[in-house]
Amino acid sequence: MTPDAPRAPYVDPVAGAAVKAADRAHVFHSWSAQGLIDPLAVAGAEGAYFWDYEGNRYLDFTSGLVFTNIGYQHPAVVAAIQEQAGKLATFAPAFAVEARSEAARLIAERTPGDLDKIFFTNGGAEAVENAVRMARLHTGRPKVLSAYRSYHGATATAINLTGDPRRWASDNGSAGVVRFWAPFLYRSPFHARTEAEECARALQHLEDTLAFEGPATVAAVVLETIPGTAGIMTPPPGYLAGVREICDRYGIVFVLDEVMAGFGRTGQWFAADHYEVVPDLITFAKGVNSGYVPLGGVAISAEIAATFETRPYPGGLTYSGHPLACAAAVATIKVMEEERTVEGAAHLGEHVLGPGLRKIAERHPSVGEVRGLGAFWALELVRDRETREPLVPYNATGEANAPMAAFGAACKKNGLWPFINMNRTHVVPACNITEAEAEEGLSALDAALSVADEHTV
Repeated sequence: MTPDAPRAPYVDPVAGAAVKAADRAHVFHSWSAQGLIDPLAVAGAEGAYFWDYEGNRYLDFTSGLVFTNIGYQHPAVVAAIQEQAGKLATFAPAFAVEARSEAARLIAERTPGDLDKIFFTNGGAEAVENAVRMARLHTGRPKVLSAYRSYHGATATAINLTGDPRRWASDNGSAGVVRFWAPFLYRSPFHARTEAEECARALQHLEDTLAFEGPATVAAVVLETIPGTAGIMTPPPGYLAGVREICDRYGIVFVLDEVMAGFGRTGQWFAADHYEVVPDLITFAKGVNSGYVPLGGVAISAEIAATFETRPYPGGLTYSGHPLACAAAVATIKVMEEERTVEGAAHLGEHVLGPGLRKIAERHPSVGEVRGLGAFWALELVRDRETREPLVPYNATGEANAPMAAFGAACKKNGLWPFINMNRTHVVPACNITEAEAEEGLSALDAALSVADEHTV
């Protein structure tokens, strides 16, 4: 439910200045050089919008960090959290608690195949951390394979699985992680010309990597079903099924990371449903309760769950399955069912965002490729469509990143808060954004891309 008319922005510059001052004095922000950032002080949010203390309202094309799948402040979820707080605000994870049990049941009903056991965590990184631990214990093997174009979280194992540059400062080369190239036809590492070629060559590359690493040493292959921060590259037909077959052949656990792509984001409950693939483990977080209270987890197959039937699983968290977070998950899943949010995201992608972005691309030489599904899209921005040279270099900062910084500033000036990573902008609004709101965002994006066009050749 996205309100037709979000509340008027709250205007109080003095209060905003106090919030900003306290933040700058005491908050240590993630992924940032603390003295070089200027966080916006947010006064409120509702539906697909948020606003600052100056009265500036922004259409959020980031969904927070791609987690407010049903928008901000949905009244049904807020009420469920309030009700749970009055009933049982917290309880230790070793007990059976109604909100926890019901959340697990509702999640298990929607996961593919026999992934019917749910291990709760506080977020996505911890979910990945525990999925890898389960795979290693289940197989008795040390190594894990992951893709270069990936992001899996910031805990020790998860950051080492990550492919993007955020890994570099923490990568000591001893985590037992081996990386490989997953398919991405637009920038094919295999010199492929078609999706079929890209799929076949990517699978052969994975086979070759395994052959040289020793399949009997590999516990798991971990992939984002559709990579999120790394670029929203939908896998070619047959690729995930091919990975599934390779894993089966060598007794390797297949883990799909759906922290970003899950819970309606792609127009299915899980992105794996698009490809009719059942992994051994699925990690989830973010959209499971629209980020209202931190929650993540691992959905576990019957075979892996059986490993720990009489053998203790050596892992746990004080707040695993926190009642407030689980109550928010129960309410979110019910809202998504009642309001047909998953179907709405599919419609949005097929009839609004996809066609709209492709029309925008026709008008802007800075747009090299449009790709995505549901409410999960990316624009690849380039200096030259023919050579596909990125608009800014890989991992650019400072002056080298000026074109993307100028594009982002233009978006915000037009009332749009963009998701920008390297040379891409992602279009990842709330899954229940209205068509009118989506069109508003596309119009602002269209105008801002004229700034990116100034840096093309």
